[in-house]
Amino acid sequence: MKAVIQRVESAVLSVGGKNISEIGSGLVVYLGVAKGDDEVKVEKSVKKIVNMRIFEDAAGKLNLSVIDIKGEILLVSQFTLLADCSRGNRPDFFGAEAPERAKALYEYAGSKIGEYGVSVAYGVFGADMRIEQINSGPVTIEWEC
Repeated sequence: MKAVIQRVESAVLSVGGKNISEIGSGLVVYLGVAKGDDEVKVEKSVKKIVNMRIFEDAAGKLNLSVIDIKGEILLVSQFTLLADCSRGNRPDFFGAEAPERAKALYEYAGSKIGEYGVSVAYGVFGADMRIEQINSGPVTIEWEC
């Protein structure tokens, strides 16, 4: 499982010109589900993401989590995070989980985020999405579980 976590002031996700999801201050989390990932990995990843101290406190130090700031998360499934670019110029995605299983684990991740009291918005699994986000910092973290 891989995630790219970006701190944002806001984000809007659209499909086919129609706004589907939007958040204010919080995180955009691009989540790639790898072959063999399971619910335990999802739970570990979600716990890390929601508790990651990447928001500034009153002293300007990165000491606050998305939970602490009462922020939101836009969760976007992104199998391309599992690309293998070691051979040739066309990445292969053999490391990505099959779509049915990946979708189930993606949705499970969203439900686990919600259990931490964090509002979660979703992308559309498998769709061609457009995401407009205003990055804050910028702060971008790559997490692999």
